[in-house]
Amino acid sequence: MLKAIRSLSLQCLLLCSTFAVATPAFVEALEKAPFISTTPSSNPEEWLLAHIDVETTGLVAGYHEIVDIGIIMTDLKGKELDRIFLRIMPDHPERTQPGAVAVNGFSVERWQSQGSISSATAVNKLFDFHRRSAREKHVILVGYNAWFDITFLDEMFRRQGKSWRELYYYFVLDLPSMAWSLGLQDLNGRDISNILGITPETTDPLEHTGMTGAEFNARVYRAMLQPQKK
Repeated sequence: MLKAIRSLSLQCLLLCSTFAVATPAFVEALEKAPFISTTPSSNPEEWLLAHIDVETTGLVAGYHEIVDIGIIMTDLKGKELDRIFLRIMPDHPERTQPGAVAVNGFSVERWQSQGSISSATAVNKLFDFHRRSAREKHVILVGYNAWFDITFLDEMFRRQGKSWRELYYYFVLDLPSMAWSLGLQDLNGRDISNILGITPETTDPLEHTGMTGAEFNARVYRAMLQPQKK
């Protein structure tokens, strides 16, 4: 009986090993994330910023998807070096929420007429853009309510077996948090822009894109680098 139990246990162990879950490709991709031993403070010339904004079909990453993305690459002082804008056709446009359409004007017909690409192609283009613009420099993502953009970016990269960490540093700069530290606790982008004296982002859904958002983010960042009036 004991031998039979041991034999059965061994068979179960072998069976479990056979059906062990493989490591996801996007986890293995983390091994490609660069090891960074410097900081923006110690070596500012080695660092860049990627001001990012995404438009989506809704608020839930993993269910809703990115429909366009804008990235403006700058140095640490906010000087623009390069930019990219991509319109992306979601795999499930039927999940689009009316509130999202009211913000970004998404429709399948409009996106088809404006040269939208697949999410797989978009990820490849983002890698190409990064290699061209960043080269050997380290890049920090900058966003307005950055967790939203990063969460959707992460989901899009995962579906392609990639990780955004292959391109960007794991620290992220969130603009409302930076504004909060300056005593600007308004959070809303239009209110913050009025206080900083900069042009707010358009609210016209036919003009509002990831690129207009990225441009706004860069304006906010530059304005916050300036001494604030008491």
